[in-house]
Amino acid sequence: MTDIDAYRRLESRFGRLGRIGNALGILNWDQHTIMPDGGAEARAETVAALEVLSHDILTDARAADDLDAADADTDRLDAWQQANLREMRRSWRHATALTPDLVEANAKAIARCEMAWRSAREESNFAALLPSQSEVLRLQREIAERKSERLGVAPFDALLDEYEPGARAERIDALFDDLAAFLPGFTEAVLEQQAARHPVERPEGPFPVADQRAVAERLMAAVGFDFSRGRLDVSLHPFCGGATDDVRITTRYDESDFVKALMGVLHETGHAMYEQGLPAAWHYQPVGEARGLALHESQSLIIEMQACRSREFLAFAAPILREVFKGDGAAWDLDNLHRLYTQVERGFIRVDADEVTYPAHVILRYRLERAMLGGDLALSDLPGAWNEGMQALVGVTPPNDRLGCLQDIHWPGGAWAYFPTYTLGAMAAAQLFDAACRDGGDVESGLARGDFQPLMGWLRSHVHSQGSLHDTDALLTRATGAPLSTDVFKAHLKRRYLDA
Repeated sequence: MTDIDAYRRLESRFGRLGRIGNALGILNWDQHTIMPDGGAEARAETVAALEVLSHDILTDARAADDLDAADADTDRLDAWQQANLREMRRSWRHATALTPDLVEANAKAIARCEMAWRSAREESNFAALLPSQSEVLRLQREIAERKSERLGVAPFDALLDEYEPGARAERIDALFDDLAAFLPGFTEAVLEQQAARHPVERPEGPFPVADQRAVAERLMAAVGFDFSRGRLDVSLHPFCGGATDDVRITTRYDESDFVKALMGVLHETGHAMYEQGLPAAWHYQPVGEARGLALHESQSLIIEMQACRSREFLAFAAPILREVFKGDGAAWDLDNLHRLYTQVERGFIRVDADEVTYPAHVILRYRLERAMLGGDLALSDLPGAWNEGMQALVGVTPPNDRLGCLQDIHWPGGAWAYFPTYTLGAMAAAQLFDAACRDGGDVESGLARGDFQPLMGWLRSHVHSQGSLHDTDALLTRATGAPLSTDVFKAHLKRRYLDA
């Protein structure tokens, strides 16, 4: 037996895992879009069975033998294969830290908690969620401890590594502390500048859902979304999911405000473009997957924030909005629409927040989840701690739990240590867009024509096609000349919100 034989067997093993992951992705989409509530228990059992099957495949003793054999002589492997082997080993370490019983219990608890969250959120009743959320948190603590021992890192870092490989809380603390020191004064300066100008005029609705969807699909097509390999649907919480070559994105509509749904669609389209642009030769292999959630979020924010809230893009979009919504008057002028799309407001809801206040929402969640996982904050005390943190960081106090600690699905869905990747992604988006404009030349003028090819071509080359060949800092350094930092992001905010 040669080492390359061991590697080939690993490729086959991970190919099976990738296809099971596809099935789980479609089941997750179905659960959050069209599954009847009565199917929750059966769905929990099905998802748990597939999660345990994946765990069994990955932790089989033969996988460990093949990893050791392939690792013994990597000279036979090319750069992509070596990176694939590295990512296989990382997945194996995570999986072997857990027993099948724990994997099954966690999957069932998450599925049940997500369904409980739906009704608790609707009723603004955190107490109704507390029993199921407590069970998810208990299991996440156990998972964190076991992975901490296996990976040789702190428990929170062990969970973080699932979403952003190699990331550590110590570095995130430094980045977020820098932003937390910058944002309050900057936000106040922006709000004062806005107040000194005449008020933004909001176009009057109603804006029928069918019209909003028509605009969304038209702009998705402009970005480059391939509808033969994806679709747009509705869910309580917007997301991008699905499977390889079957990317499912969702949004939610408000007939009194078309901006929220449209920007939500464009955000998820950025995620989808990353998925649709991953290297086809490495489908179903770890190296062919997106490189962590910070980069994934950077792709959604490049589209939604960097590109589609720019004056150039809105010059293209404004006539479409006027045409479909039959808009007329000053509220539909480019200047007013640009101000509407870049309006800064202190608000309760993270997914509706502007890019100036958004990082504060994320920093709050990051600090709270670290405190809960570490036992420094009791889950029952979350609503009060949330409201205090919102007042301190954003400047508002939610009037109820629906607008407060019940707004996100992440913690009920078992995604603990996920939140920091949102603002890490915003920083990466600013760096990548800045580099694309410097390298691509025609990026901003292309947006004014509704031509995303200069931007998307650059992203395809520097990000999408790279899969997980490089770690995040290496990819950013190769693409932009520097590892992740707050510098370009802060410069972008100053340029758009104070210097314009």
